[in-house]
Amino acid sequence: MNDPIIFIFQLITLILSVVIHEVSHGLIAHRLGDNTAKDMGRLTLNPIKHLDFFGSFLFPLVLVLFGSPVLFGWAKPVPYNPYNLKDPQKGGGLIAIAGPVSNILVAVIFGFILKIFLIAGIISSAAIIFFQIIILINISLAIFNLVPIPPLDGSKVLFAFLPRRYMKVQILLEQFGFMLLLLFVFFGIRLIQPVILKIFAFLAGGL
Repeated sequence: MNDPIIFIFQLITLILSVVIHEVSHGLIAHRLGDNTAKDMGRLTLNPIKHLDFFGSFLFPLVLVLFGSPVLFGWAKPVPYNPYNLKDPQKGGGLIAIAGPVSNILVAVIFGFILKIFLIAGIISSAAIIFFQIIILINISLAIFNLVPIPPLDGSKVLFAFLPRRYMKVQILLEQFGFMLLLLFVFFGIRLIQPVILKIFAFLAGGL
């Protein structure tokens, strides 16, 4: 299949997946009593409301140019006001985990549909590639965002269950979060690639 077509499909899939990810944050926040995202018009699947130039376009392009086996990025974070939550700490954790869970669900659903089509023998080789792209990108988004480095979702989940006596750890991570994230992006991605690829092999039938 033509590489430009694959790249365009990857980019479209990534954009839609990060939008689902961010909207999921907002929906859970709304469910927990915070209307910030709704009032700002962020509870929409319209990509224009969510896209971030660096995270949604430039960073994925760099990954493609460097031949990364996985593709991921991010959108503008959906805001929420923790003071509107009954339990800001636990609520923040639930809001954070909603994004990765939404991407895992997308990957599972498309993996299930792919297996049905393969068993029935009613899918072309091109369609298999498209399904694989959707599954792989959503798994990559989920696993990457679960890394416990601020501002990724994994850090908020960690902080939600971190005992108060470890508050210094949270402060330290938040203080150097951006630097740690850059180091991870450029030198630590290979640590999560095997996890991503194993889950992909399971959901995509090891294709």
